[in-house]
Amino acid sequence: MATPDRDSGKPGRDRLSAKSTTDPVLRNTLRYTISAKEYQVLHKYIISRSKVLKRNTPTVSQVEKLVDRPGRDDYNAAAVRASLRVFLATGAALKAWAVIKETLFKGKADTAKTTLWRSPTLRLSLSLSSILLLHRLLFRFFTRLRAHLLTPDAQPFRRRNPRTSQTLTSRFAPAVGASLAGFMLGVYPGEQLRLSLAIYVLSQAAEATYNLAEEQGWIWGKKGSRWERPWWFGSWMLMPLVSGQLLHAFVFDRDCFPEALNGFMMRFSPPYIQARPADYPSNLPWPAPGEVVDSLAEMGRLRFPPFISPILFPNKKTLPTTLLSTAPITDVAHPLITSLSCALLHPNDPSCARTYLTYWLRAFPRFARLFAVVFAVFSLPKYKAFYNAPIASLDQLGRSVLRTSAFATGSIGTAWAAICFFQNFLPSKALPTQRFFLGGFLAGLWSFLERETGRGNFLYMSRLSMDSVWKVGVKRGWWKSLKGGDVWLFVAALAVVNAVYTKDHNAIKGGAVRRVLAGLRGESAALRGIEIDGDDVDEEDKKER
Repeated sequence: MATPDRDSGKPGRDRLSAKSTTDPVLRNTLRYTISAKEYQVLHKYIISRSKVLKRNTPTVSQVEKLVDRPGRDDYNAAAVRASLRVFLATGAALKAWAVIKETLFKGKADTAKTTLWRSPTLRLSLSLSSILLLHRLLFRFFTRLRAHLLTPDAQPFRRRNPRTSQTLTSRFAPAVGASLAGFMLGVYPGEQLRLSLAIYVLSQAAEATYNLAEEQGWIWGKKGSRWERPWWFGSWMLMPLVSGQLLHAFVFDRDCFPEALNGFMMRFSPPYIQARPADYPSNLPWPAPGEVVDSLAEMGRLRFPPFISPILFPNKKTLPTTLLSTAPITDVAHPLITSLSCALLHPNDPSCARTYLTYWLRAFPRFARLFAVVFAVFSLPKYKAFYNAPIASLDQLGRSVLRTSAFATGSIGTAWAAICFFQNFLPSKALPTQRFFLGGFLAGLWSFLERETGRGNFLYMSRLSMDSVWKVGVKRGWWKSLKGGDVWLFVAALAVVNAVYTKDHNAIKGGAVRRVLAGLRGESAALRGIEIDGDDVDEEDKKER
């Protein structure tokens, strides 16, 4: 016997009886799991196409009767639904990444047995979902509390507690109070990820504060005034300081240097890093790239001793004891070289300028090929623009590839060439270790080429530098690592971002960040508005600085 259509007007037996319709367990389970609109979409594209699912699941109208009640506030249920999805999505993403890492990247699987509570996947999922849930609930609580304290009925309380009332009735009270949810970051035990998240939110807080100050005219004059921001001023000016710090850490504190950048520097540093010759005897040692960099640091500590060529003086001691590991390179260096660092970096060519030019000729094509592939892949979602204007799209792609390749080649090449430059134009005892920072500073000036489109890369490098500075400071005893300090920093930075968003949401540049903040507050209307204007925001980001 055929089963009558549930959505039609024909009589048929409902799978949900009147008793089950009033069942609080079923009703709350559906309410805190899926909304009526989401179930309608799920029913339209999945359930309705399967006879088995359609026969054993409730209809859209039945779910609407269970979930949607006129006049009922669905804010808390929506918060629970969102947190559950974050929990499941984070867990699934981490599991998928573990499989991809093990299969494609040949990574080692974590075979150590741990209890369920100590599982990093569970605790990270629980941490992020708890932050979302508590942030929404606290934001709603402090918003309602502020509204209640502003009513005439709360006037006696305001008179008795003026300071407390002033704090709780501030327009920033809900934003700051909701940021206390950030303490749930401490559920996750991985300190490096917590530190990275804290630094990321801190950078967003600094950027948002600067944008707000600029829009309010606190730093520069407002647009159109005589004190308008200069055209050359922008985020690219961070790169000289960032590059200087990173190069100094690369030479003297490589254990505090970002691992990804370490491999990138070593890979794209010929002819300054001498590879082992193919015909070199296998039983003889050859300095590894890391040993070459460590030797440069030791030369700085020794105030750059002069180079004595073993070819001209075979019976004389030519190397300090702490630099004997570089002998396979320096022993065959050109006799005209007078600097020990030059003998280590380019032993076959006595000219530093010619070595720098050779680096450009060898590295620039490699960077161009690399960035051509990367930019081509990232431009695939914009295939419609390429279809409508292929010549203009290819021209823009080519300009981006050439500009980024020149920036990368110039930055890395200048960082190495600056060692030779200061060795030739500064006394050996002048700034023996600080000159590496100055060399990185000069290398960072190449970011001027990317001043219009490289803002995201500059901020990313700034976050890496902040992480490196913190680790170097802990290593050298400049400051002590406070237990849970990364969580406190995360909460404070989140409070600043929330406060700026409350003051002026336009100060938060980037549609993705604004969507996250709106999602943390449960502002669905704001989410819809941001999604509509998201393309405009992203285009504005590209032109920013």
